[in-house]
Amino acid sequence: MTELTNQILAGLGWSAHFARQLEADETRLTPARLSAVHRDRLESLGPSGPLSLIPAEPAGHYAVGDWVLCDGPRALRRLAPYTQLTRRAAGTRAETQRIAANVDTVGIVTSCNADFNVARLERYLAMVTASGALPLVILTKADLAIDPRDDLMAAQRLSPLVTALALNATDPDEVARLHPWCRDGQTLALVGSSGVGKTTLRNALTAAPEGATQAIREDDARGRHTTTARELVPTGAGGWLIDTPGMRELQLADAAEGIGAVFEDIAALARDCRFRDCAHEAEPGCAVAAALADGRLDPARLERWRKLQREDAHNNATLAEARARDKAFGKMVRGVMAAKSKQRR
Repeated sequence: MTELTNQILAGLGWSAHFARQLEADETRLTPARLSAVHRDRLESLGPSGPLSLIPAEPAGHYAVGDWVLCDGPRALRRLAPYTQLTRRAAGTRAETQRIAANVDTVGIVTSCNADFNVARLERYLAMVTASGALPLVILTKADLAIDPRDDLMAAQRLSPLVTALALNATDPDEVARLHPWCRDGQTLALVGSSGVGKTTLRNALTAAPEGATQAIREDDARGRHTTTARELVPTGAGGWLIDTPGMRELQLADAAEGIGAVFEDIAALARDCRFRDCAHEAEPGCAVAAALADGRLDPARLERWRKLQREDAHNNATLAEARARDKAFGKMVRGVMAAKSKQRR
């Protein structure tokens, strides 16, 4: 690669993590970063600019932010990401959905009004922490709150991992506080419910045309949903932004590490229990029960921790069963095809 090509790729987020994955015969291929994923094609950005690609795998194999190796218009191989946001797919499907890849920081956007919800923030924090990205809680509509400091302090208390900001998303100077997380080739993703101001932030960070958002509804203090698909777009600070549609359903899967990190205070108490398999119910020597009794631990926080643990365990088991069924079905199909091939000989 030429020095100019290397500079362009670095600006897109290319790093040694991806370069190390190249095989000897792949150095002739062109790296490109996915900016959008469609059912039958991939949109990407590479050294020569935008390129529409033919995928080698089903669409669900890819996520916005992925790096792929291309031979002309064909995407031959997806490189392993260094971070990836996932959840259990919405609805009844027993599968994992990839939301975004190679994100440095995930901005969990909520607002200083009726949308602020501690349980939902903990859920998002667990997902983000499990992804390997840094969590950033962004409280919007601070200008409409009587005193946004209460919500800001509540967000900061959720976990020592949290950095939290309260800002007015319509004020360019306020939004500029987010530039450290989306400059110099870094990627910031925005997640959160519909109507909390993600699109307003996107417009300000990317200099999108005014009027792209819709007015807030007075009855529930929520804006109208604007973003309909994930897309990687450049920011004015020199980095990248991935805006995601509002999630009505966020089911955790493979998030045990993230849950443990967000609820480290409870995990630390559990390590002091007399019995290693303590259920924190009525066992003697339970440090969690002792913390509940003397007021060091909020019963509601303990219940939220238990709920997320049960959900993650259930979804992991369901996904494992689905994968086992798919593997068994594939083996059966291959056996039938082999038998038919023998009969034709």
